[in-house]
Amino acid sequence: MEEIDVPPYFLCPISLEIMKDPVIVPTGITYDRESIEKWLFAGKKNTCPVTKQELSVDCDLTPNHTLRRLIQSWCTMNASYGIERIPTPKPPMNKTQMAKLIKDAKSPQLKIKCLQKLRSIASESETNKRVMEAAGAVEFLASIVLTINTLEQVSDDGVEVLTRAICEALGMLYNLQVSEAGLKSLTGKNGEFIETLLRVMQHGNYESRAYAVLLLKSMIEVAEPIRMISLRTEFFIELVQGLKDQISQQASKAILQLLVQLCPWGRNKLKAVEAGAVSVLIERLLDCSERRTCEMVLMLLDMLCGCAEGRAEFLKHGAGLAIVSKKILRVSQVASDRAVRILLSISKFSATPIVLQEMLQIGVVAKLCLTLQVDCGEKAREKAKEILKLHARAWKSCSCLPNNLL
Repeated sequence: MEEIDVPPYFLCPISLEIMKDPVIVPTGITYDRESIEKWLFAGKKNTCPVTKQELSVDCDLTPNHTLRRLIQSWCTMNASYGIERIPTPKPPMNKTQMAKLIKDAKSPQLKIKCLQKLRSIASESETNKRVMEAAGAVEFLASIVLTINTLEQVSDDGVEVLTRAICEALGMLYNLQVSEAGLKSLTGKNGEFIETLLRVMQHGNYESRAYAVLLLKSMIEVAEPIRMISLRTEFFIELVQGLKDQISQQASKAILQLLVQLCPWGRNKLKAVEAGAVSVLIERLLDCSERRTCEMVLMLLDMLCGCAEGRAEFLKHGAGLAIVSKKILRVSQVASDRAVRILLSISKFSATPIVLQEMLQIGVVAKLCLTLQVDCGEKAREKAKEILKLHARAWKSCSCLPNNLL
């Protein structure tokens, strides 16, 4: 086929592909709707990609009908070269239509139909998602999720319908990519919705539990510090259980990120230890090969070994010292640094004669000596040297220990 010269002004400045639904932003530049919506909403950028001028997230995207017709005419003229005519795009839903759709969904069956319709509308464009939020869809979806608290009062026939609606609503809430203001309103003053998500994690199926975790992560990211401090131990128990069950790869990563974010606040570190996090994290490390996951697990173990209860749980696990030592020099510089920090915490505060002997026997001391000889980062090397200096007398029988440390 002959090459066809596409007029440059037919191409979206972001995707560099022919525009299907050209829209003009307030700076006067035309983009394909899908590309600029992803830039503004999913990417959470607030500038015009071409001019770098500031744009508001809810700025008007005006359809460029003239350019669209030109592109369609050009496609028709070049049909013999295999160019397909771009269809006229559907206009975004307006707030009034969306609000009526939500208001009319009163019975459980109508709510299911409404959820299916909303999902279809949301998949059409990012603008539709923003209109849905403005029309009260977030509150509507949250009200459906809250019905999990009344499941015991529903007949057997109704439980299945309600459970399905709850799972669908959770998925919608997550996929809507709710704005920061919307997430804060969900969190609320009394934390009722967080407690409801905790109930979903206790009684829901794998799909609804995964959505609950992902939604919780989004909510905690914008929550006030008081909300993070006031979380109950049961919350951490469900997070740890979700990590243990490996409900989904995405949910497991979200749980690790949640724990990393929450553990520094108040007594959360102790709550995580009481929930059994240390043992589950060590088990996760045993069969983990993905770099970022290893780094997060080691980061969490480092945090939890910052308290006596965490170190005690770590030493209770027969594989704790061995697997942390094994990850040094095998994953990344960040992972090596975290692993050596864990060993330093144990060496400083929990180094009984039995623990020191175990560190010698399973090769931890040899690995620390190796750390001094290779390029693994100055921080890890200094911490390894500190550990070896602390217990040089106990490990003097180790042939690899440098003479200057004895």
